[in-house]
Amino acid sequence: MIYKSDPASIAEFLSDTSNLKTGKTPGVYFPETGEEVAELLRSAGKEGKRFTIAGNGTGTTGGRIPEGDWVISMQRLGKIGEPARLSENEAAITVQAGALLEEVQRKVEQAGWLYPPDPTEGLCFIGSTIANNSSGARTFRYGPTRDHILRILVALPGGDLFDIPRGKHLADEEGLFHIELPLSGTLSFLRPQYSMPETSKHNAGYFSKAGMDLIDLFIGSEGTLGIIVEADLKLIPLPRRLFSCLVYFTTLDDLFSFTAKAKSPEGGVNPRVLEFFDGNSLDFLRKDYPDIPENAAGAIFFEQETAPEREESDLERWLEIMESSGALVDTTWIALDREEQRRLTAFRHALPLLVNEWLNRQQESKISTDMAVPDPSFRELFDFYDSSCRKNRFTFIIFGHIGNSHVHLNILPRNREEFLRAKSLYGEFVEKTIALGGTLSAEHGIGKLKSPYLAAMYGESGIMEMVRIKKCFDPELVLNIGNLIPESYLAT
Repeated sequence: MIYKSDPASIAEFLSDTSNLKTGKTPGVYFPETGEEVAELLRSAGKEGKRFTIAGNGTGTTGGRIPEGDWVISMQRLGKIGEPARLSENEAAITVQAGALLEEVQRKVEQAGWLYPPDPTEGLCFIGSTIANNSSGARTFRYGPTRDHILRILVALPGGDLFDIPRGKHLADEEGLFHIELPLSGTLSFLRPQYSMPETSKHNAGYFSKAGMDLIDLFIGSEGTLGIIVEADLKLIPLPRRLFSCLVYFTTLDDLFSFTAKAKSPEGGVNPRVLEFFDGNSLDFLRKDYPDIPENAAGAIFFEQETAPEREESDLERWLEIMESSGALVDTTWIALDREEQRRLTAFRHALPLLVNEWLNRQQESKISTDMAVPDPSFRELFDFYDSSCRKNRFTFIIFGHIGNSHVHLNILPRNREEFLRAKSLYGEFVEKTIALGGTLSAEHGIGKLKSPYLAAMYGESGIMEMVRIKKCFDPELVLNIGNLIPESYLAT
C-alpha cells in the first residue's frame, strides 16, 4: 500500500467542486485491495486515526475534503470485470469502487448492454456513485443507482469485509436487522424510524422503509457506515434505437403543459430523459448556439428509446404532443443519428461550462439548489425560485431534471453583498421545499456543505436516528466524520 504525505501529493485531495477551502490532512493512503482498506480501518481505533474517503473529486458537497483526518483514496481500486448474462434481459458486471463510470458504461455498451445510471460527470468513481445513490437524467425512467446494484462488498469500521448481496439481509417485521461478523461480532439494530419524502429522487440521509434490504442502508449513506470496495452492477439490453429532441416554447405554461403530457401514461410516449432549460439558461447558451429562438421562454430536452419498426410512429406521437402544447415546432432540434445526438448532448453539457466562465470573471461562488418535491408541488416551488430571484434582481438560471420534479437553481452573485443575500435566501428555499414535502437533496447528497440544514428536514429526532445507526457500525467514530451527520450530534 502506498502512503504519501508530501504537500504536492496531498494538495489534490483538499478540494472537489464544492469550492470548500478548509481541507487539511497529514497524509493519503492508496490501498489496492479491499483487504488493505479493511486493514486500515482495523487498526484505526487503536491508533486514534480518523479517515475521510476520497472519490475522484467530482462531488459538489465537500464530502471528500478532510478536516484534519487521514485520507483513503480509492483510485487504485479500478478493476472492471466482464459482463455476465443472467437472463435474456439482464446481465451483471463486477467492478471495484475506483472504476470510472464512463469506462464501465463504455465496456458494457460494447458488449450490447446498458448500465442505466447516468450522472452528468463520467469521471466519477463507481463506488462514489453507490455511496451517494447518484442519479441523473436517465433516472426519470430507470430510477437512481440504488435500483441497479445487485451486491456490494463493504469494509466496515471494525475491520470486517462484509459481503452484502441483495435479498440476503432483510429487516424483520419489527424493522430489526441481525448481522454476524467475524471481528465485530453480533450487530442488532432497528432501521431508522422516520418517514421518507414522497419524491421520485431523494439522497439526503439513511434510507428506510418497512421490510427494507440492508444493502439499501449502505447505498446513499455517503461512506459514513462503511467503505464500498466492490459491487455487482445490474445491466439491461442496450436499446436498439434512440432519438432525442430539443423543443422550445414561448411561454412556461405551454412548456409545463407539454411536460405533463409527456409524463402521463395517456401521452403514449415513454421518454427516458426529460430535462428543462429556463430562458436565462438559453441566454447563456445563445453565445455558442445563436439559432436559439429569441422568443423562447424555455426548452425541454428529451430522449426516447425506440426500434426501427416503430421509430416513425414514436416521432409522430411526439409531434402531436408538441403541436397540442404550443411548442415552436419549426425550430425543434431533432437528433436521429449518433453524430447529431453527440452535438445535442454537447449542447446539454455546455451550460455548466458557460456558467463557470461567467463565475471566473466574478469574485464570488454560486449558490445552487439540489431540491426536489412531489410532482403536484413542483410548479409552486419553481415559481418561488423564479419570483424570489427576480425580486432580488439576481443573475440566475434554472435547469435540470423536470421529469423528476427536480431542477437546479444557480444564483450567480456579482459581489459579496449579493452572495450573502443569496445564501440567506437558500434557507428560505429549504423551508419551502420541506413544507411541500420535498427533499433537501435529490442527487448530490449532503456531504459537509449541507449537513447544517439536515435537521430542518428530519428534526433532531431524525438526526439522532442516523447517529444511532452510525454508532452501531462505527462506535469509535473513525469514518467520514463531518459528512452527512452534523458532527455536534455525534458527541451526544
